[in-house]
Amino acid sequence: MTHLETAAEIDWIACELIEQVPGKVSGRPVVRGTRILPDSIVNSFELGDSLDEIREGFPALSIAQIKRLIDFASAQRSPHQR
Repeated sequence: MTHLETAAEIDWIACELIEQVPGKVSGRPVVRGTRILPDSIVNSFELGDSLDEIREGFPALSIAQIKRLIDFASAQRSPHQR
């Protein structure tokens, strides 16, 4: 469960797929053009969901976007958190 806790500490604003709009999902970072929290994607992956399963749960996102979010989160973590 350590990974789930660290997902919230990722600086999502540095990712090109993310936007933060005041009043949209309480100003939390979301995938651009959606109300999807990137932490939800990463948490699903870390809980064992496949990319296809995540895509089924978030049909507004492409597999490429899902992969990018997972890769970004992984790169943001320090080596001792991986």
